[in-house]
Amino acid sequence: MSDINYTPTPAEPPPSYNDTTASFPPKSPVTKAPLHRVPHPFDLPILSSISGRRVILASASPRRRQLLAQIGLSNLAIIPSTVPEDFPKTLSPFEYVLQTATQKAMTVYSSQINSPDGEPALVIAADTVVVSPRGQILEKPRSEVDHIAMLKGLRDSVSHKVYTAVVVMAPLPSARDPGYALESTVEETTVKFGRDISDEMILSYVKTREGADKAGGYGLQGIGAILVDRIEGSYDNAIGLPLRPTLALIEKVLRDDEDLVDEFAEVEEEE
Repeated sequence: MSDINYTPTPAEPPPSYNDTTASFPPKSPVTKAPLHRVPHPFDLPILSSISGRRVILASASPRRRQLLAQIGLSNLAIIPSTVPEDFPKTLSPFEYVLQTATQKAMTVYSSQINSPDGEPALVIAADTVVVSPRGQILEKPRSEVDHIAMLKGLRDSVSHKVYTAVVVMAPLPSARDPGYALESTVEETTVKFGRDISDEMILSYVKTREGADKAGGYGLQGIGAILVDRIEGSYDNAIGLPLRPTLALIEKVLRDDEDLVDEFAEVEEEE
């Protein structure tokens, strides 16, 4: 009589968990996510010369800070000017924005030249204004009603201008008056709103409050881009800091510094 509890012995032992020779069902191929390629740093010699030194941005604008970070100036001291911007609006937009930016740079430079944190190697200041086709300098909107009216006016006009003045200062190695190098520029961009922008879209944008703290009442780099049909000129100028002209100013004031050092060295040799 056969034993009903009998279990036949397998011909071969089962594979162990560490057995690399065991056969298993084929695995589905794993698709790896593409690697995000990070660009190398923007390594310009003139910027490398101030690496580790104190560079001041005389503005609280996050947009300007982000733009400067793109060219490697990320370790900035943020020290906005506290002097009221109260130049008369009877000035031309060019004069108004240049005088305002110069005042910002001079005020911050003067307050920091003898700072316990150390003399600044560079001070960068900027001011941006939006100007209507009639030449009116547009401030930040004072209320929701003012904001709506401002944007409707920009929509109904053919185009408007955005001016940004940039002022860059650096101390000079000598006591020669005035003791610093200062360079400036004013850049212009033409912005055209879409003529088909509805009142409803303007109201919806105003409700976001994105443009409530911006001259002209909109931000080209944010949701406000939906209002814009096209621009003529520099995009980064329209959002607050023309990068290429700013870099040219930095090079100029730092070259002025180097040229004076060479000039004094030659004078000492002649003596």
